[in-house]
Amino acid sequence: MKFSIVITTYNRLDLLKRAIDSALRQTIPCEVVVADDCSSDGTQEYLSYCREKFLESGNFRFVYHRNQVNSGHAATVNAGVLKSSGDWIKFLDDDDYLAPNCLEEMARAIALRPQAVIASCMAAQINEHEVELSRTPQLGAGLAFYTPQADIHYGMLLELLPFGTPVQVACRRDVFLKTGGWDSQLDTNCDDIDSWINIAKFGDAIFINQCLTYRTIWQGACNHKFSLSRRLKTNSVMKEKIYSLVSEKHYAHIPALKDIQNYLKLHWLLVALKQKNLQSFNSIIFSAIPAIFSWQAWSLLFHALLNRRNFSSTQIQKYVLIK
Repeated sequence: MKFSIVITTYNRLDLLKRAIDSALRQTIPCEVVVADDCSSDGTQEYLSYCREKFLESGNFRFVYHRNQVNSGHAATVNAGVLKSSGDWIKFLDDDDYLAPNCLEEMARAIALRPQAVIASCMAAQINEHEVELSRTPQLGAGLAFYTPQADIHYGMLLELLPFGTPVQVACRRDVFLKTGGWDSQLDTNCDDIDSWINIAKFGDAIFINQCLTYRTIWQGACNHKFSLSRRLKTNSVMKEKIYSLVSEKHYAHIPALKDIQNYLKLHWLLVALKQKNLQSFNSIIFSAIPAIFSWQAWSLLFHALLNRRNFSSTQIQKYVLIK
């Protein structure tokens, strides 16, 4: 099993160096592919120098790709994967980084479940000074477990199986290419989640209950450029897509789609209140009035909050790989 770490970057050279360093320090051999979205801050010169140094030493594991024009995050991910040669792709944005044993632990779990097509792990949320703010919750029992394909979309729909952001996720390269890659129309607004949904059609999922990745929470993050109302709209589109893919084994207990959409409105309305974002609150409140008076929506919101703290569901099969 060979891993390729695909790092996407655009005008963040200082942060990029940290991401590359974490990729090169992995405890198992891997290929490192840096896909540059036509940066203008010295990134090209730095990466060209790095590539030459590796080539001079006879090491071909460092690959540099530069878009001819600025094409967006999704297109840059796709370009990086096309340039890679690994069996599995580990995604990494330039403002995030990996623990040294990230790939080793992922490879160990994947080897125990060859039917897996996607894997995810816990992440630490850090600030710009690398101070840990929080961690994503543990899911299920054991250090690693897998969930069969037939249960994945139901788990995603009810947020019982959150794969997380790119820094947490790896997938099989052949399956990624089979799905057509990331959708540029969603660029940085659920393009990753859309990809996880598509990949999960083709096999099982692995979840690793170890903190192996670090995600930076800062004002320069891509998701800060989208309004909460736009994120609500895209989130709703993702839920509709997942809903259509849920296995028939779950039809007897699946919530109505309108209740899920109402739950999303409640969620983002509360996010706007928490952030004291009056503009977003006003843009959501009128469409959320039916949700406010829906006990089904409040029930889904309550269970979603509970699931983030205590992963448990009799409807989702979980098989421990590593105790």
